[in-house]
Amino acid sequence: MPTKTRSTIPQSLALITGASSGIGLEFARVLAGEGNDLLLVSQDETKLRHAAKELQHAFPSARITHLAADLSDAKGVQKVIDAVRSQKSHVHTLINNAGYALYGRFWETDSEQETRMLELNIIALTRLTKAFLPAMIARKRGIVVNVASTAAFQPGPLMATYYASKAYVLSFSEAIANETQGTGVSVTCLCPGPTESNFQSRAKMLDSRIAREGRLMPARVVAEEGWRGAKAGKSVVIPGLRNQLGTIAARLAPGSLSAQVVRNIQERKKE
Repeated sequence: MPTKTRSTIPQSLALITGASSGIGLEFARVLAGEGNDLLLVSQDETKLRHAAKELQHAFPSARITHLAADLSDAKGVQKVIDAVRSQKSHVHTLINNAGYALYGRFWETDSEQETRMLELNIIALTRLTKAFLPAMIARKRGIVVNVASTAAFQPGPLMATYYASKAYVLSFSEAIANETQGTGVSVTCLCPGPTESNFQSRAKMLDSRIAREGRLMPARVVAEEGWRGAKAGKSVVIPGLRNQLGTIAARLAPGSLSAQVVRNIQERKKE
């Protein structure tokens, strides 16, 4: 008999955005493997449905539900919030993973796409945290994981607004991690480096030096390290020694030097 995902949202759940692929999907595997019921959110309904069915088959004891929503639009964010509240469900874990980048010189990138990227990377993450954090505080239990990037630690020529958006996520997450101390709720900012996913393809930077020559960390490893750090109550998790050393160097170096280093590795590779 074919495996089907449930249509009714569980009463107690982990909500994961950007869950149809990459880091988000790997978070879903890790959490379902621990017996958590899930609500998967992504814009691509076909990929999302496929991911949900795959997870339900692999973890039959978990309840896997999914909801297609465009989180770069305020209506999409509200759709997710309303869906959870209408079922009187409790989000005990929130993984704000959805996000993407634009590649190119700032004055040449598409303004509308850039605005949508900022709405997704910053506004959606903030609104979802605002929507579900109060109930976690009231219950004295909960975990929030906001996925940023090692990009958060330095300026990023050729991806200027993406890097800036991740700097926001890091600053915001560290601030509310401090605010929630002693509440039973933890907030973790996960800052991966280059990761195996469709990130570079969507950003149209497959011919950049970092995409062609960089070492990509498996998304599974990123999710596992992120979740392990979140359960330990860490406010910031940077997977991989190389990435950790890189962020230390970025923090110590003058901003102009960091910017030039980033530009060198992100420029399109010359044949």
